[in-house]
This record gives sequence, structure tokens and C-alpha cells, in this order.
Amino acid sequence: PPGRILPPPPLLVLLPLTVAAAAAPCSPRPNATRFVCTEPTLSTFPSGLPPTTLAVSVEFTALATLQPTALLGLPRLRELHLSSNRLTALPETLLRPVPTLRVLDLTDNALADLPAAIFADAGHLRHLVLQGNRLQALRPAWFRHLLRLRWLNLAANALAEVPPAVFRRLRSLRSLDLSRNRLVFLAPDALAGLQALERLDLEGNRLGTLPPTAFVPTPALCLLFLQDNKLQALPTGVFVPLRHLHVLDLARNRLRALELPPRSPGTVLDLDISGNPWVCECPLLALLWRAAPRLTVTRETLCASPERHRGQEVAVVVSQVGEMGC
Repeated sequence: PPGRILPPPPLLVLLPLTVAAAAAPCSPRPNATRFVCTEPTLSTFPSGLPPTTLAVSVEFTALATLQPTALLGLPRLRELHLSSNRLTALPETLLRPVPTLRVLDLTDNALADLPAAIFADAGHLRHLVLQGNRLQALRPAWFRHLLRLRWLNLAANALAEVPPAVFRRLRSLRSLDLSRNRLVFLAPDALAGLQALERLDLEGNRLGTLPPTAFVPTPALCLLFLQDNKLQALPTGVFVPLRHLHVLDLARNRLRALELPPRSPGTVLDLDISGNPWVCECPLLALLWRAAPRLTVTRETLCASPERHRGQEVAVVVSQVGEMGC
């Protein structure tokens, strides 16, 4: 009758759909080439992915373990993104079914170690990202078969050292990120074998000095990041092998004197030396005048001594020296 309020429809009709949706938060589609799942409640790696799959992204989930058979049936897989999960370990044979894998991203998990032969069947890998885990040591066996690897990111782990020649087999590597670890020193041959390396990031470690021959194995280096360490002195000629270097970041260390790479004709060095207690006397000033690098941060690049220059911008003092002579 008019004016009567009808009761709401029964909820029981909707319950089966709700339960079904919760049971399968990420369902694969037939013949798809890409699978993406960011369901926070997902705790099991999805099954039933079609053999046409080229890329899998399971990120920001509750995934804590992977079965050795997780990637079976995906012979064409090229990219595997597993960042921001809860993985604490990986099966040694995980990658065996996907020998053509090119990209593996394991950022921000809880991996404290990896099986020695985890990459034995991953010879086509180009990009490997292990950033933001709990790795405390590097195993040479991990890199033995990665001859095509170009990008290796080991940032934000708990690495205290780089074993001698651990990267020797990585002859195609272009970029190595070891930033934000616990490195106190580098062995003289820590970078052995990296003749193709173009970018090296050692930011945010605890390095107090560098071996004089540290960069002899890396003549192709173009970008070098050493900011936020504890460098107090640089060995004479440490940058001499780096004739292609065009970015050098030494900011926020404890340096009082400077070393620079050779200047190639027609090139400019972008140099950040801010946040160091520079001694603004003839050796430093003449070096900067001759090399003419582009100081990227001038306001925080200040003289600590001698007293007559204390607090002045290094660039200003250098320009005065250039005009008047040292």
C-alpha cells in the first residue's frame, strides 16, 4: 500500500559473490601476456597463469614463501616483479622453468640470504634488483652465470664488505648500486672484471678511504657517487683511470684535500664537493682552477681553513685565485 516502507532485499543473494571474490583476489586471464596483482591479502603465488605470459608482477602483497614449482608452465616469461612482499627465502630451483628471464625485481622483501645456485639457470638475466633486503654477504656463486647482466642493484642491505673479485664474471655490467650498506672499506680488487661498468653508487656507506687502485678495473666509468661516507683522504691518483668520468659526487664526507680525474678535451665534470671541511690553499685552489669542473652545489661548498677564507664559498675563492694567481 502507499506509504509502506519495503524491507531491503535479503543479503544472502550477495554473499556467494562476495565470498568468491575474496577467495580469488587476482585471477589470471586466458592468453594474457601480462599478469598484475597488488592485493594486500594475497599470501599464495597465483596458479594457472597462461603459457603466453611474458611479465608477472605480484607486489605489495602478503606473499611470504614461493614453491619451487611456482613458475612452471611459463616458458616465455621475461619479467618477474616481486617487490614489497614478505619473502624471507627463495627455492634454489625457482628460476629453472624460466631460462629466458630478463628482469627480476625483489625490492623490499626480507631476504637474508640466497641459495648458491639460485641464478644458475638465469643466464639471460639483464636486470637484477635486490634492494631493500637483509643480505649480509655476497656469494661469488650468485654471479657465476650472469654474463649478460647489465644492471645490479644491491642497495639498502646489510653488506659489510665486497669480497675480492666477487663480480669478476659480470663483464657486461653497466650499473652497480651498493649504496646504503655498511661498507667500511673496499678491497683493491673488489671491482675486478667490471670493465664495462658506467655507473657506480657507493653513497651512504662508512668508507674512510679508498685503495689507490680501486678504479683500475673500471675504465669506462662515467658516474661515480661517493657522497655521505666518512672519507678523510683520497689516495694520490685514485681517479686517474677514469678518463670518461663526467659526474663525481663527494658531498658530505670529511675531505680536506681533493683528487680529480684527468680532463678529456671538450668534457665538463659535474662535481659535488659540498659539506666537506676544505683547506682553501694553493693545492686545492689551483687544481680547481685548472680542471674547471662545474660545481653543482656552491652555497654549501665552503672553506674551513685557513682563517682568512673560513666560511667563504670555494668557487669564489677559486675565481679570485685565478685572477690574481696563487
